[in-house]
Amino acid sequence: MDIAHFGYFFIWHLFAHINAELPLCKESDYHFEYTECDMHQSRWRVAVPNKLDTCTGLPDPVKGTHCTFSCMDGEFLEMSSQSCQKCAGGSYSLGTGVAFDEWDSLPAGFVTHGVSIDDDSQTNCSKSSWVPMGDHIASNVDECTTTLSFAVNLKKAGTVSFEYLYPDNNIYFEFFVQNDQCQSTDTESRFVKLSDADWSQYNVKLNQGTNVLYWRTTAYALQETSVKSVLLKNIAISGVAYTSECFLCKPGTYSAKLGSARCNPCPADSYSNKGATVCHQCETDTYAEAGSGSCKARPACTNSDYFYTHTPCDYSRQTQIMYKWMEPKICSESVPGAVTLPASGQLTACPPCNPGFFLTNTSTCQPCSDDFYSNGTDCAKCPAGTEPVVGFEYKWWNTMPSNMASYALRHEYTFNMEESTGWEVAGDYIYTVPGEQDSDFLVLTLSVPGYRLPPSSAKDEEATELSRITFVFETTCTADCMLDFLAGYSKMNQHIVEKWHGTTGKQSYSYVVQDNITTSFTWAFRRMQSHGTRNHTSDVAKIYSVLVTNAVDGVASRCSQCAAGSSDLSACVPCPPGHYMVNGTGVCESCPPNTIIRPQQTVGREACVPCGPNTSTNQARSTCVSDCTLHVNSGAGQHLLYNFSSLANLTGFRSSPRFTSRGLRYFQHFHLGLCGKEDRQLAVCVDNVTEQRREVRGYACQSMVVPSDTRGQGLVSSQPFVIADMLLGVTTENSLDHISSLENMFPVNIGLPDVIFYYRASETTQACKQGRSTTIRMRCDPTVTASHQISLPSACPEGTCNGCSFHFLWRSQFACPLCTSDHYREIVSACVQGIQRTTYVWQQPLQCYAGVSLPAQRVNACVSLDFWLKFGVSTGTVAALLLIGVICYFWKRARKLEFKYSMLMTAGDKEECELPAADSCAIMEGEDAEDDLIYLTKKSFFHKAKSYSRERTSDGFDSVPLKSSASSLLRNEEDMDEC
Repeated sequence: MDIAHFGYFFIWHLFAHINAELPLCKESDYHFEYTECDMHQSRWRVAVPNKLDTCTGLPDPVKGTHCTFSCMDGEFLEMSSQSCQKCAGGSYSLGTGVAFDEWDSLPAGFVTHGVSIDDDSQTNCSKSSWVPMGDHIASNVDECTTTLSFAVNLKKAGTVSFEYLYPDNNIYFEFFVQNDQCQSTDTESRFVKLSDADWSQYNVKLNQGTNVLYWRTTAYALQETSVKSVLLKNIAISGVAYTSECFLCKPGTYSAKLGSARCNPCPADSYSNKGATVCHQCETDTYAEAGSGSCKARPACTNSDYFYTHTPCDYSRQTQIMYKWMEPKICSESVPGAVTLPASGQLTACPPCNPGFFLTNTSTCQPCSDDFYSNGTDCAKCPAGTEPVVGFEYKWWNTMPSNMASYALRHEYTFNMEESTGWEVAGDYIYTVPGEQDSDFLVLTLSVPGYRLPPSSAKDEEATELSRITFVFETTCTADCMLDFLAGYSKMNQHIVEKWHGTTGKQSYSYVVQDNITTSFTWAFRRMQSHGTRNHTSDVAKIYSVLVTNAVDGVASRCSQCAAGSSDLSACVPCPPGHYMVNGTGVCESCPPNTIIRPQQTVGREACVPCGPNTSTNQARSTCVSDCTLHVNSGAGQHLLYNFSSLANLTGFRSSPRFTSRGLRYFQHFHLGLCGKEDRQLAVCVDNVTEQRREVRGYACQSMVVPSDTRGQGLVSSQPFVIADMLLGVTTENSLDHISSLENMFPVNIGLPDVIFYYRASETTQACKQGRSTTIRMRCDPTVTASHQISLPSACPEGTCNGCSFHFLWRSQFACPLCTSDHYREIVSACVQGIQRTTYVWQQPLQCYAGVSLPAQRVNACVSLDFWLKFGVSTGTVAALLLIGVICYFWKRARKLEFKYSMLMTAGDKEECELPAADSCAIMEGEDAEDDLIYLTKKSFFHKAKSYSRERTSDGFDSVPLKSSASSLLRNEEDMDEC
């Protein structure tokens, strides 16, 4: 016996000695337990009193069973005999395991707590927890991370299994196991898949030793959407050493035989108490749902408890209107004030068959064969040179189409699709029937095998539309009803595409399918969100028609013309790229240059759509693209060349932090692919809340991201959608194709004009009936050296003010035009030692990048400034001396002439009585003219100089005029006579 076992014996004998005076113990005063297993996997069975100091004489310890001993399912270990016994009726056992199927309260050993998603979140998660709901436990739906944990010590390797319902991809759900060292034991099973139908089963192997089980959920309800909880039930763990007792069946279940491993639920209109071996039938005026522990009184039947439908058409093309009670029927017709079911059997004419179907001899509608089409009457083969346009088109509702189903979702998620009905056919439409409660989800599903473009469709990598679903509907409500339209790849793995609240007039809605993954569509109608009421059963949703294009295994309602050159022996071929088909002829005509063909319209000249400014067509002539270059003539007559190739790579950025009403911090994440040809990368946004990732692609897309410190990834992205999948044009104008980019949304630009990229998204929503649009304003900013600095409008911090038009300002040096010779100037240096340098510098402020480089410095030979200065001073000095000499010369001569004139005048006064001299005197050549030149009157210096400059006569003498006249001669003669 080892030390541990000796210790037990010592304590037992000491206890017996102390209590020697107490009465002897009875079997009801104690119970048996096993000691801890030793290294040899052996143990002892000891008796433990239920209460201390109440009795004495406990049985001696005996050697127990081996530690690996266990019982079979439906058995328990009877400790007195240490043998396995079968469970009695009304109870069950898992043998080596434990089970948790009652959730009226949190079972012993389970712990639940909530924490915030990240450290910066303002959310208070102290009250966030998993909530027991009777037969299951529900997760949180708030914006917290909530964990449910359970620790178990296994004596041998075992398993854990549980049933779960995980219908909503707005909540993240994971299950993992850790050992006592907090080390994960199985990372591959961490992510739980969305439920494809009703409750799903989950199984994980457990190692021997301590295992801590974790169920963890985080809701991401970033918009006003109601998140559906994750539900758990029937948690079973195997690998424990033994179970010493059987568990009683919970109310509403029973086990009729010995050795049951589980309890069975009671059928409808029956009940059972805890530990029941049989179920009891309810009284006539009461009812009970399946698995109920009691019966309820039946209410009086009303007009909301029945609905009408149509029988299949008979041979005379007549159908009967049939009235049926809602199933399961819980109302009573015998209660005072109750209504009775109206008489059925009224005959009405059958509606026609749906397009693509024909009427058989048995008055049933069957689909036409391949290469045949029908408008609902007879099938006809498509003429030569045409091909059938396949899909599903339902506009007559005599019977439920084979690929559509209906059910009611009750009590949050529990339902039976075989017994419940949510929608019924009514000839011209299909409508929602009254539900058991106003909070029931009335669900209509449509499944499509896949999609395939017709052979005549040109192959185009840029094409985003693989199929399109269009339906016409209306809702009539007296309360706040809600109609959701969902799409996904299974009934339970879908995302909400659009929703409508309250009364909605008759209208059409279209949804574009871009991949072959989206094969399931759902319409879910709910009258009210509050539970337990049934006051608005008259609220109804109606769907009049549903059309799905390009569906695999679809039928044809018409045939389309093939291009000329196709034959009935070969597949239809499309027109060449950039060609349209002339109506009804099959002849292909070329579209004008730089035009594309509408994706869903290739017939008629109107199918040709011109590309926008500064864009060109791709090779398939299906969309317009930009090579990231642009030529612009500025207002100053300057020619600018832009090249945005440096910004063409994918760019991601976030908005400023936003907070939900509960304090959850999130961001709007945008992903952009500005421009490029066919080989460009597309922007991608993802939904990674669940293991099934969903992606959208385009020029630009948006998703909501939440920082998460509790998950393996740092960011959780959800609700992605495309905001740009088609480039309209690139221009400096503030509007294009009815899309405006207002300058006042961003800071004023005082430099070059902004270059604006205009985009549109083809997907339409209830709020954006014309689709979404996006403008990216490129602004030259040489100070921004990074590849991007994108900002959102200050008035619209999420990038949009109405949810449909998105605007961005992208500032970068790469948004500047390429540099040209107009962007620099030259600086010429002084001539230094016979050398002159010419340097080129950029004009400031510089608003260009790349392009031409600055020319290298130019060096030229030159004559220095000192030489020219000396030359100028010398030349000026010489000119001044010459001028002074000339002046002196003429001054000297003038003085001589003045002197001679004065002498002449003096001589004249002395000889007054002498004969007068001649008017002019001839001076012989060689004589000094200055001595003989006589002026009769005194003149100024300039007149003298002028007189001296008279030209010489032809005979060689200077002619000197004398101041005389005929009258002076006469006067002189008279003077002579007087003398």
